[in-house]
Amino acid sequence: MARLLNLVIFLLILILDVSCSHKDEKRIMVWTSFRPIDREILGEQLKRFNQRYPDWTFDQLFYAPEECRTNFIISALGGSGPALLQGASDNVGPLVELDVIQPIESYVGKAYLDSFLTEPLPANTWFRGHLYQVADRVGNHLCLVYNKALVPQPPQTMNELIKLGKELTQDTDGDGNPDRYALAWNYTEPYFVVPFIGGYRGWIMDETYQPTLNTQAVVKAAQLIHDLATKYRIIPRECDYEIANALFKDGLAAMIINGPWSWATYIENNIDIGITRIPKIDETGLWPTPMVSPLGYSLNANLRGEKLRIAVELLQFLTSPEVELEFTKATGSIPSRKEAYRNPLVKNNEILQSSIYQLVVGKPMPVVTELRMIWDAMRPSYQAVFTGGASPQKAAEDMQKLALKLIRESRE
Repeated sequence: MARLLNLVIFLLILILDVSCSHKDEKRIMVWTSFRPIDREILGEQLKRFNQRYPDWTFDQLFYAPEECRTNFIISALGGSGPALLQGASDNVGPLVELDVIQPIESYVGKAYLDSFLTEPLPANTWFRGHLYQVADRVGNHLCLVYNKALVPQPPQTMNELIKLGKELTQDTDGDGNPDRYALAWNYTEPYFVVPFIGGYRGWIMDETYQPTLNTQAVVKAAQLIHDLATKYRIIPRECDYEIANALFKDGLAAMIINGPWSWATYIENNIDIGITRIPKIDETGLWPTPMVSPLGYSLNANLRGEKLRIAVELLQFLTSPEVELEFTKATGSIPSRKEAYRNPLVKNNEILQSSIYQLVVGKPMPVVTELRMIWDAMRPSYQAVFTGGASPQKAAEDMQKLALKLIRESRE
């Protein structure tokens, strides 16, 4: 009911926005899911850019990621919405299929496009032969984060993690339950198990975008995490994102698996953090492979004329090396432009270099719509492993069946 009410309110706002659109002919909006510090920097940069066009208005609006995408789709389909949408690259497939963003390559020069990273991953997102997102940063990937006060030297392998974990996990009040854990993370969410699937030589889809979930890699990844919780007891039996974050911030978890969006919070909490790779899988000798992705800007399909021209110019400004380094300085993001990536601000930053160390063994996040069906198919069966409702083998079988069903139904 709450979601329906929110949708109704948004549609009313949209109707009002369209009815007043003649007042906004010289207004450029940017929608993001930025954290407060990123929004502050974006606001400063919009003010700078505004000096080029003083008779125009440049502004930003924040939404949580899922809400941002949904509201953008609704508004763009209605002929409205922001000029620029900033977000993760996996938005691209669904937005292209709905025709709510437009190709960018014809509006920018080759030299500009050639100035973006191609290694350790392509920064810009091409789909079906066209460029639909220009990156302002890359990475957005999971790493092992450790509290140096508790873990002077992080584990390199899973066997090392288990051994160290038994030393770090403590039952201080003698009630038989740990009060401090070696590690905590949001392991019941499919995105957070993907690195381990890769470590067992698997993945969640093939090159034709079909699910590959009923595999030994998925079974072994689920079994490993289940064992960490129940057999070795070095991670909480129940854990979501907020619980894991709170445990780490309070010193009740020595390590956490999390992404760059979280690191500034830990530093603000006076935790001396280290960043490194998720420990290697002993059985395969492979590093876990978190999904890595660029984040950047896409153009609303409704843009035309002068508004389109200025929006493209703003996009280029926001992805300039100078602006990207302002974000890097404040937030620790990895810039997408080669010039900025090679800057001493990046090269001499221990946390950024450690993040890149994990990035190079990651795997690019697919941008196709099928990915969302796979997430939805994985979640109930995978989570049943931790509630006793399914074995890892049964969970793998069930998630594969559901993924195929959801993909088939979406294409009918």
